[in-house]
Formats: sequence, C-alpha cells, structure tokens
Amino acid sequence: MADMFLKSGEQPRYFAFSGVTSTTAVAASSSIYKESPYSSFQAIVTGTGAVTAAIDIQVSNETDTFNGVKANWITIGTISLSGTTTATDGFTTVCPWRYVRANVTARSGTSATVEIIMGV
Repeated sequence: MADMFLKSGEQPRYFAFSGVTSTTAVAASSSIYKESPYSSFQAIVTGTGAVTAAIDIQVSNETDTFNGVKANWITIGTISLSGTTTATDGFTTVCPWRYVRANVTARSGTSATVEIIMGV
C-alpha cells in the first residue's frame, strides 16, 4: 500500500503568475512563495493562426532574489508550445524550493498571448 498525504479542509489551489497572465510580452512574472513541494505548471498560448511560446519555470531559495535585489534564478523546466490558434503543455514536480516565477522567453503569432498557472 502506498503512502498518502491528505490535508483536511483544504481544496487544491492554483496561482496565475502575475506579470505574465495573458501577456503579449517576453518577460518574467512576479515571484511568488511556493508553499508546497508538490506543484504542477501549465502554460497556454492563444492567438490567430500559428502560435508559439517558450516559458522557463525558475526557482530560488534566496530572499534577495525573491525581493528583486539579486537575480539568482535556477531554471527547473522549460515549457515549449507550438500550435494553431492554441497550444498547452506542462509538467509536475516535487521540489522544496521557496520561491518560483515564470519567465516567458519567446512568443510569436498574431495576437498571441501566454498564460502560466501553478497548481499546488
């Protein structure tokens, strides 16, 4: 029998990364406190015709990086999207990093917007 973790009274939650929610720019989101080692990351690109996007999920344990004083981010995964009108992909991870952000490193397509969501 496998071990099971159940936190009573809590519903699964998700966080949209501010600064890159429905962004049309190549930019990093605001960093957020990652409250659980268990996380899922999903990126969605939407536009007209052919659309693409690349998103780095980046983490740090350093408070100065979280506060923007330093930039010591570590990329734990890259989501590459390509499709017609829309595309989505993601990954799950078990990693006890304290802080996380999403960094849109590439985006193309007519009216293409990118959204990144983290589930915990």
